[in-house]
Parts: sequence; C-alpha cells; structure tokens
Amino acid sequence: MTETNSAVVDRTPSALELERRAFRARSSRRSVLISLASTVVFAALVAVFVVGTPGWRSVQETFFDPEVLVAAWPRVIEGLWLNIRVLVVASIGVAIVGVLLASVRTLRGPIFFPLRLLAAAYTDVFRGMPLLIVLYLVGFGIPGLGLFPRMPMEFWGTVALVLTYSAYVAEVLRAGIEAVHPSQRLAARSLGLGYIASLRLVILPQALRKVTPALMNDFVSMQKDVGLISVLGAVDAVRAAQIETSASYNFTPYVLAGLLFVALALPTIRLTDWLTARQREREQHGSVV
Repeated sequence: MTETNSAVVDRTPSALELERRAFRARSSRRSVLISLASTVVFAALVAVFVVGTPGWRSVQETFFDPEVLVAAWPRVIEGLWLNIRVLVVASIGVAIVGVLLASVRTLRGPIFFPLRLLAAAYTDVFRGMPLLIVLYLVGFGIPGLGLFPRMPMEFWGTVALVLTYSAYVAEVLRAGIEAVHPSQRLAARSLGLGYIASLRLVILPQALRKVTPALMNDFVSMQKDVGLISVLGAVDAVRAAQIETSASYNFTPYVLAGLLFVALALPTIRLTDWLTARQREREQHGSVV
C-alpha cells in the first residue's frame, strides 16, 4: 500500500474555523434579537398613534366589528371558493395560451412573420389595456353578440383573466426562451429533434428555471385580480362582502374579504421569495460577495 493510499485526511475544523463559526452564530442571534425588538417597538408606536387618533372609535366600529365579521363569514367564504375555482381554471388557461404565444413569437424565418406580428399585437393590446376594461368588454360585449349560449358571469370573467394574463406570461416566457444559449437549440437539432421536440424537451425546461420567480409574481397578481370578476355580477368574495355591507351598513365584510385574499396569496408570496433566494444562491455559488 502506497503512502498516498494509507494517509488519512484530517477533516477536523481548525481552531480558527471553529472561532469563525461561533462568531457568525453570535452575530446571527444578535441580529434576530435586534430585528424582533425593533419590530415590537415600531408596532407599539403605530398602535399608540392609531388608537390615539380622534376618529379611531368610529373607524373601529365601522371596519372592525367582530359581530358583523362573524355574521358575514359564511357568505364571504362561500364567495372565496368561487374565486379559487376561477383562479385554478384561469391559471391552466394562462399557462396554455402563454406558452403558445411565446412559442409563436420565437419562431424563426420570414414565413412566420404574420404569426409573430399577430402574437406581438396581442401582447401589446392586452398588456396595455386595464383588466377592468377587458372584463367589461368580454363580460358584456361578447354575450351581446348573441353567438354563444347564456353563460354564467364567472365564465366570462375567467376568459378575461386568461386573455389579459396570458399576454404577461407570454412575454416572461419569451424572455426566458431567448435567454437560453443558442447552442442548446443547435445541439437539440443535431440530435434529430424537431422544433417542437427541442422546444419541449430542451429549451422550455431551461427557460422556466430562469423565469420562475417572475411567473410566480404574475400568479400572485392574478390571485389578487381574480376578485375583479365581481364587477360582472358574479357573487365572489368581494361581491358577497358588498351584499353584506349593504345589509349591515358596516364595512367589516370588505376587511374580511381583503384578509382572506391576503391569506390566499401568502403561501405563494413566501414560495416566490424562497425560489428567488434559491436561484440567487445558485448563481452566486462559489463566488465572493
């Protein structure tokens, strides 16, 4: 047995390394304690200031009445389930239409220019038009043509969400596709893969990893905007809160609906932050910052 094979590598951290680890641990604990203390002090100051305002009593009765909240809970939570169903269906539709638009916009060759022009016009129009106007045009304009059977308003609200957010998602995906190095496409084609196969198996997986945080942010925005289907008359959480407010002359149901939307979005927001931090850590791995 040679000397190299018989040698035992000592992987025990040195005293200097152990001292550095202890210092980092102490610094981390101190930072957490300072953050907690400053947060508590700031929250206490805000609470004292708000409670001390002359109109706090009236605002508390109008917006934070526990009895009104409990009474409005069943109808508002039932409306929230409608929002969730619309969100699920719209997310699937946005994913399909967004991928198709991004694929069309990245087609090569002059023969595909009309398709690229149509896709670019689509994204320009629906990214520039407010969602509220799209809801009115789709929800009241298309049924007025008389070409389709009578459909519930949440259906047309879902169509408006798909039309609007697919334009945003398509541009995010297009940026991710164009960020993939051209050698990846050429390597896929050299292996005998056609355009669709190389896009599905090679290009899109890499593009999605690059733009996942941006796509998650669009999903969070859609979670919030799904409440706008109430303008079409669909009895979702916002519409239910409006009905309860009209019955009680109290705005607490709106606060309840807002808190439910926040609770619905929080997991996605935290997941987005985690994915962003994970991607940044991968990109900075091995570098000195």
